[in-house]
Amino acid sequence: MVSRQSLDGPQRTTTASVTKPGYRHEVQGLRALAVLMVVVYHVWLGRVSGGVDVFLLISSFLLTLSFTRKIESQTPLELLRYWSHLFKRLVPLASVTIAATLAAVFLLVPQTRWQSIFDEAWAALFYYENWLLAANSVDYYAADHSTASPFQHFWSLSIQGQVFILWPLLFAMAALIATRWKLKPRAVLIWLFATIFLVSLAFSVWQTQTNQSFAYFDLRTRLWEFALGSLIALLLPLFQLSVAWRVVFGWAGIAAMLAVGIVLDVEQQFPGYIALWPTLAAAAVMIAGSSGSRFGVDRLLRSKPLMSLGDASYALYLVHWPLLVIFLIVMDRQEAGPRSGAVIILISIAFALIATRFIDKPLRSLQWAEKKRRRSAVVIAAAALCVSVPLGGWQLQVYAAGSGSDANNPGAASLRTGFAFAGDPEAPLVPAMTALDGEWVWLDEACSDEREASDFGVLQAGCTEATVADPTGLAVVVGASHPQQWVAAIGPLAKQENWNLVVLRKGQCPFGAPVGAYPEDCENWNSAALDYLDSVDPDVVFTVASSSHHTRPEDLLVPGYQDAVERLTAGGAQVVAIRDNPRYPFNVPECVERHGPDSNECSSPIAEKLAPENPAAELAEAVPGLHVLDMSDLICPGGICTPVVGNVLVYMDDNHLSATYIRSMQREFNERVMAQLNR
Repeated sequence: MVSRQSLDGPQRTTTASVTKPGYRHEVQGLRALAVLMVVVYHVWLGRVSGGVDVFLLISSFLLTLSFTRKIESQTPLELLRYWSHLFKRLVPLASVTIAATLAAVFLLVPQTRWQSIFDEAWAALFYYENWLLAANSVDYYAADHSTASPFQHFWSLSIQGQVFILWPLLFAMAALIATRWKLKPRAVLIWLFATIFLVSLAFSVWQTQTNQSFAYFDLRTRLWEFALGSLIALLLPLFQLSVAWRVVFGWAGIAAMLAVGIVLDVEQQFPGYIALWPTLAAAAVMIAGSSGSRFGVDRLLRSKPLMSLGDASYALYLVHWPLLVIFLIVMDRQEAGPRSGAVIILISIAFALIATRFIDKPLRSLQWAEKKRRRSAVVIAAAALCVSVPLGGWQLQVYAAGSGSDANNPGAASLRTGFAFAGDPEAPLVPAMTALDGEWVWLDEACSDEREASDFGVLQAGCTEATVADPTGLAVVVGASHPQQWVAAIGPLAKQENWNLVVLRKGQCPFGAPVGAYPEDCENWNSAALDYLDSVDPDVVFTVASSSHHTRPEDLLVPGYQDAVERLTAGGAQVVAIRDNPRYPFNVPECVERHGPDSNECSSPIAEKLAPENPAAELAEAVPGLHVLDMSDLICPGGICTPVVGNVLVYMDDNHLSATYIRSMQREFNERVMAQLNR
């Protein structure tokens, strides 16, 4: 998407000109159409267009033309000069976009979202956004998925940046091989990129089927798209097409490329074999080249509007996504709509043209920086510092403001009889709105030795443990994210009682129930979890027995829970059945930030959230070894579920309790659990 072509005059429209080095107008126009596809689909349709895949193809196509000419003419590759020249153009415009976006975040975005945005700003600046998104995409707990990050689109730029480092190294390696064994460089390159194409495509198909959310951002699953662009550039001399066939290839390629996102909802299938559709369509346009016919698609692609837009395509890709996301956040909407979307697109194009005119082009023609590599490095470093210095200072300020004390933030301790507040009445709430991502409690070690879960394959990724010396027992927490949140209290209790602690977790998969985002997968996980528990023979198993929902005024016993706990108690384990906490249709901390901690907008009577009686209570009477634990009186004191208790945020989002508040319930939690287990 960001590779530039040399502006060395108009291209002749003969057959020979298709393979002659120089400026390829049809590729520049193709780039413009691809960026328009991305923008239109993002703003109006909320779907994947395939335009990014075309960008990846074009970038490697142009890079390969340039490096192949150098190798075949025995011109030094000068990799350091190439990299300094390239990133001198890329980093400044990206830095301006990141800085402007961060300013908008500071002014317009709720503080609850700042921490994840900080992380992605660093990832965008240093070209690892794709790996950050890949990691978060397979982590149910990592982010609030209701709103995308304004830096999410940097994933493709990160992949391109990584390839812009890797591909020149491959060309250097191929040149050495060709010289060492006296082979034709083009033949070596064809074999090299054909191998990468086949291996990466096979891996992409497999990973897309097994872990699509990770595969979408994985460099390895995208290498074949770059390899395809390189192969097209290398094999281009073989395509000696007549004018008629150039016309056919060109229009067929454009039609197929524009139809991808319309015909298929491809988001859940990319980047597997389905991505061959837009990339081969774009390949057809590049193979068609310049037809010289007034009926050829190159006449459209060479038009002045598309040439200008192609020139500004990098800037347009950079700016359109933050504008869209910030708009949706401010307006509290899920989509832009026709009129608002049109305004966003027009503003994006205007910004892109301005940024290209006053930032991109001057830097490309900055002769002072071109004379020496270190001067280009100075430009790159200066641009990066313009983001990293204020961003780092902002983060330090946020972290400093997020600290609290027990006296200022007693949380549930303020509900104890005779409590008298002795702290600062002006102290800020904890956890800080910017620190909510850190409220998840994890056990750092994967299960090992006798508690290792590899024999129960579906558990392996979600089995973690904490061990103690000379343990008196084994405790296991099992289920989805709601039992996991209680590890904030279960962990200290396990240390107090000298228990080894294991956590078996699977997002959206309540223990005992074949329900969740993927019913069959959840059922398999529950079956494996029961087999695992049989094998490790725990003393205590912590579960969440009921399930609440913001759309109903009651919590219900998890389907299948009774059968699961009867199996556990029959094996000698004691089971603690924690009652589920209330859930909300909105993000509670954001409500507090918007309306204040005492607003009725953020509170609700417990009678509107939970059933009058604990749904697990009757079951506990019938199943020896099953003990109910209900902390609702501390979550909703006095029958009112308030967002703040004792200057502590009770919730970290719309349905999970903050670890800080759970820890403030530690004394009551320990007393109630041990009273049940020792009765």
